[in-house]
Amino acid sequence: MNLDDAQRLDAADPLRPLRERFSLPEGITYLDGNSLGALPRATPARVARAVQQEWGEGLIKSWNSAGWIDLPRRLGDRLAPWLGARPGEVLVGDSTSVNLYKVLHAALQLQQGQRRVVVSERSNFPTDNYIAQSVVRAHGGELVLVDSPDEIPALLDERCAVLMLTHVNYRSGRMHDMALLTRWAHQAGALAVWDLAHSAGIVPVDLLGCAADFAVGCGYKYLNGGPGAPAFVWMHPRHEGQVWQPLTGWLGHAHPFDFDSEYLPAPGIQQYQCGTPPVLAMTALETALDVYDEAQKLGGMKALRAKSLALTEAFMASVEARVPGAEIHTPRDAALRGSQVSLSLPAGVDGYAVIQALIARGVIGDFRAGVPELLRFGFAPLYNGYADVVRAVDVLAELLDSGAWNAPEFTTRSKVT
Repeated sequence: MNLDDAQRLDAADPLRPLRERFSLPEGITYLDGNSLGALPRATPARVARAVQQEWGEGLIKSWNSAGWIDLPRRLGDRLAPWLGARPGEVLVGDSTSVNLYKVLHAALQLQQGQRRVVVSERSNFPTDNYIAQSVVRAHGGELVLVDSPDEIPALLDERCAVLMLTHVNYRSGRMHDMALLTRWAHQAGALAVWDLAHSAGIVPVDLLGCAADFAVGCGYKYLNGGPGAPAFVWMHPRHEGQVWQPLTGWLGHAHPFDFDSEYLPAPGIQQYQCGTPPVLAMTALETALDVYDEAQKLGGMKALRAKSLALTEAFMASVEARVPGAEIHTPRDAALRGSQVSLSLPAGVDGYAVIQALIARGVIGDFRAGVPELLRFGFAPLYNGYADVVRAVDVLAELLDSGAWNAPEFTTRSKVT
């Protein structure tokens, strides 16, 4: 694919109008939406209104008059269709880590101490495994980590309480078959907990159709809610009333403004709310979801997924053709691929330095340490196009050909990689 080809494809893209809904700096090719989504153009003015009018003028009245108190449920209802859930089943608030703690604790409680093993992947995002270590320690259980998804079926036995997986692996971009693995877990008597951090708003998810038990995810990646945007939590309705989540905060009370001294859990997903909603952050996320409303009118998830697969396929093909020695770690099989491409470079090439050199030239991806070291490129079909593919591979190929990446200013590691 050359630039002319890419521009023709971009001109014919039915999702192309959505790119104008985002504030993307001139000359920047942004391929890191899998880590932090781009800024929707409407967000600054909307957040400013929340600050200046709702907070500045409305003051405390805005909990009612501006609907602040209902933000966790309102945003949850807007997210629900993109997750294969129904209104009233999704709650927005807290972080992914905090919500994962809640649902893992609840899942182990549902097992009533008869099963104590949580199964997950060693390559899972570390915070998920750290949280799982904490929860199993509190329950006297065990966390068993596999090095390959092929090892999972053998561990779904009479000891397994919970299968905890991230739907799309943050390192490789490999996507699990949620329906199949959930079914296998249930057949073994285990529960299925899914992290949708790299799935929400970018790949098809059908929580109810898969009969999953719990799900969590964040709002700052493909959902474009901003740095530190609130996360979300979902529980299958069949578990309602069977277990309390462990963080029994006041807004998870059935009647929080009765100010009772004893905790009485609210029904359904409302129980999973703990403290006061972060109104400004939720306002930003709500504005970002307006773009998804537009996307729904332009073909919805079917159109987003088709474009995502086309962009990632074009990028992989171009890398293979133009970047000798690069190894792609993301599946070519569309059924196994999220919306990112992860690759490693030949021995002797510092992947971190290459990413820094790319960023200096206006192509933004990110780097993940480990074995192997990976360069990640996330494709957000709301705002990325085929011209982004061409420019990214052009710059990557030039850097490696020239060796320009191997300069002192690119090798000093920052706190965030």
